[in-house]
Amino acid sequence: MRGDPEVFRKRVERFQELLRKNEIDGAVIRTLSSFIYFTGTKWLRPSLLIPAKGEPVVYVVKGEAELFREKSWIENVVEFQKVEDMMAGVVSWIHRNGMSRVGLEFGIERDAYLIFLKIFERLNPSIEIVDVLELTMGMRMIKDEWELDNIRKAGKIAANGMRVAEDVIKPGLSELEIAAEVVRELMLNGSEDPKVYVSVTPRAHAEPFRDLKVPENGIVTVVIGADWNHYYANMARTFVVGDPGERAKRAIEVKEEAYRLALEETKVGVPINAVEKKLASFFKEKGFGEAYIAGYTHGVGLLIEEPPIATIVVPQRAAKVQENMVLTVIHSPLMIPEGAIKHEDTYIVKRNGLERVT
Repeated sequence: MRGDPEVFRKRVERFQELLRKNEIDGAVIRTLSSFIYFTGTKWLRPSLLIPAKGEPVVYVVKGEAELFREKSWIENVVEFQKVEDMMAGVVSWIHRNGMSRVGLEFGIERDAYLIFLKIFERLNPSIEIVDVLELTMGMRMIKDEWELDNIRKAGKIAANGMRVAEDVIKPGLSELEIAAEVVRELMLNGSEDPKVYVSVTPRAHAEPFRDLKVPENGIVTVVIGADWNHYYANMARTFVVGDPGERAKRAIEVKEEAYRLALEETKVGVPINAVEKKLASFFKEKGFGEAYIAGYTHGVGLLIEEPPIATIVVPQRAAKVQENMVLTVIHSPLMIPEGAIKHEDTYIVKRNGLERVT
């Protein structure tokens, strides 16, 4: 497996302490990123059962157990041939261990679908279901050195991908064609699940279109998420093509100034919303208050965007910056008619400043 098995075992033990502290008897982990966090490997349709005391259990499809044991430290692996058998196994595990309060992650990522919650409730009508997302994400928000090393490696891969984007962008090329070249580079460098967004129009989050093409005079924004051992680094750049006009040039200059301001203000102990307010005032002063989309930073790790998600979860803007958080700075674009102006890099927060990863 990738990484020291003892690291993952200790994560489970810390999580079990949190379960006991919160009087939760066990947790059913379905979200892929938390599954990776505890098991050490990525697996389609994950099902990890963690009791408050005792050994965790993983359910995999028939024929997968041998490979899973090679990829993970967990030995208690149960195979199933029918989905209903897996569901019955989970129910049996809950009742066999006398559980009355069981944790699920009320997340927004893959395999955290509402339908699974409804099925779980129907199969376990007497069980109190507790959201444990704050427990898992609270652990994941502060990275250990192994995680940071993976993110540093991911940062180098992302930078390689951005160099390819710079080389291939030219008038007439579609967003999809640019993304394809970048994805190829990322995968050849070992990124197993890269994310690439390309925009030639003002779109904050741009899934690439095959029928949107680079203009003769305009801007192209590229956002890259590259992973190494499932850990991501995130970066974004805006490229100038021809002469996009004075407004676009000025917006890029202002964005660069705001980027430097964000780096100066993002320090250990500083609330994210304090920096956000200064940036909002700065953009207003520079004449781009109407173009600024709030949310200058978010966490990065097993997800490209994870807590503190100050970009879309307003309460998390009150979070204070902590050592060994991994944050992107500065996330939000300036949305002008010529396109979305972005400059974003991933940083590791240290006591003495920010370590740039991308």
